[in-house]
Amino acid sequence: MLFDYRQNGPDDFDAHLCIVGAGPAGIILAHQFLGSNIRICLLEGGGLAGDPEVQALYAGASVGEPELDPARCRLRAFGGSTNVWGGGCMPLSRMDLDTREWVPDSGWPLDYTDLHPYYQRARAMLDISQHEFDEHGFHTPAARAPLQFDQERLVNRNFVLSPVFFGHRYRRELEQSRNVQLVLNANLLELQASPQGDLVQQASIGSLDGRRGHVRARQFVLAAGGIENARLLLLSDSVQSHGLGNEHGLVGRYFMDHPRGRLGTLHADSTTRLTRPYDRTGGKGPAPAFPELCLADAAMRRHGLLSGRVRPVAVEGEAPPGIRAMRKLRSRMRREQPDEGQSLEGQMSASLSLYPQQSQTAEPAEGMARLALQMAPGMGDIARGMLNKFARQPLVKADHVDVIGYFEQAPNPDSRVRLGADTDALGLRQVNVDWRLTDLDWHTYRTAAGLFGDELARACGGRFQMDDWLQESGAAPALQGTAHHMGTTRMSDDPRSGVVDRNGRVHGVDNLHVVGSSVFPTGGWAFPTFTIAALSMRLADHLRDYLFLY
Repeated sequence: MLFDYRQNGPDDFDAHLCIVGAGPAGIILAHQFLGSNIRICLLEGGGLAGDPEVQALYAGASVGEPELDPARCRLRAFGGSTNVWGGGCMPLSRMDLDTREWVPDSGWPLDYTDLHPYYQRARAMLDISQHEFDEHGFHTPAARAPLQFDQERLVNRNFVLSPVFFGHRYRRELEQSRNVQLVLNANLLELQASPQGDLVQQASIGSLDGRRGHVRARQFVLAAGGIENARLLLLSDSVQSHGLGNEHGLVGRYFMDHPRGRLGTLHADSTTRLTRPYDRTGGKGPAPAFPELCLADAAMRRHGLLSGRVRPVAVEGEAPPGIRAMRKLRSRMRREQPDEGQSLEGQMSASLSLYPQQSQTAEPAEGMARLALQMAPGMGDIARGMLNKFARQPLVKADHVDVIGYFEQAPNPDSRVRLGADTDALGLRQVNVDWRLTDLDWHTYRTAAGLFGDELARACGGRFQMDDWLQESGAAPALQGTAHHMGTTRMSDDPRSGVVDRNGRVHGVDNLHVVGSSVFPTGGWAFPTFTIAALSMRLADHLRDYLFLY
């Protein structure tokens, strides 16, 4: 059943289970109860598509280094940020979950055997059931076999791309369900606790046009993302001034992302055989497998490194005039005016591209007839380019290879999300994101750059040049985030070192759970959505047993 809180439905709702947030975690959790006798109220602060007025509720400040704009790295709409995700699925490994003596505050209260059965089940929700896997990745071979490297230093691990966009794939099932109430444009204002603060009595909700109401439920789950989960706990401060679940001041701390940036450039006469296996445009089937080039476990232990991976990206030289004209013409023919939702999604996608800070010089618009005329003298260029394509060579020869790194981040209590002084349109305090790196992060970037660069250069007979920011003492990190927000409600069986327990229950609050990447104590390098899906299914089993006791 679908309601839009700005247009229809009751002011107040009653349910057995109230889920706040309809991204992948909330959608998967609600989906596990379809057709049951458990009444679900699934709240989504956005609509079915992006809306600038709604998106503005995600505004906040970036006060750390590197910079991270909280409004441009997440999408407030049904389906959440997976409306623009790349689909990458990869399990965490045993090493990712274990305590590593060189990584402070590492170690999950769960191990790989706890998660494996839920990874197995999560494949169906992601339409990747055909792919078998283990802790090291998926067994399905990639379309193009990558080169092999020194296995004590670097390894290739296969991931798969899910074709599922959660907001589209599961909308109809949730709309038609008799036991799920999906309420759009319903923003959580506060979780109202009992006088002792050990129980959530109801959720206060509101819309941007001033409508207010409540959701009463037996159990409440925050599934609003790695930044917003912490913000909502901190905002729920009527009974406990420091926020719910924050007795030890941990809510919002240990904020992590997967920092990414160029580590250096590789120069060689021919790099096609090196780069093509990692090009994600040549996969087979609806859920193709691709390799990722990663640090080997042995290298991480030997050098005391965090987990990391790279993508070697061929950067073409200057295109001949005919090919430039052909590309402009093709772009003009495809150009459409996007609606507001598509525009927001496009902005977020652009901010998460490999080169988000690369400036684009605006060129004057040219008519298609003029572009067609420009192509004529360059037909020889185009013909040679097409022959290259048929021979599985690049249209334009690569000038060099950029080595783009993606890394695990060290858990750091000083890297955090907190409430700022400014308020949003609902009167709620906005977030300040204080994203910080540690000496271990910097050690990982510099050492890993050398390992990756040396091995890649050896494989293609080339030369690797490390970027200046990794060689200069005190240099600003040339890094961006990947919108993989983690750690702000970290999981631990000890309330002095975590916000939630191994089942996602907030310490000290009997009927409040959190699900999503905010509970990750560490993040590995793996794309987080596969693990989010597994944890959502695990929480569903836990809550199902609990709710059936009533």
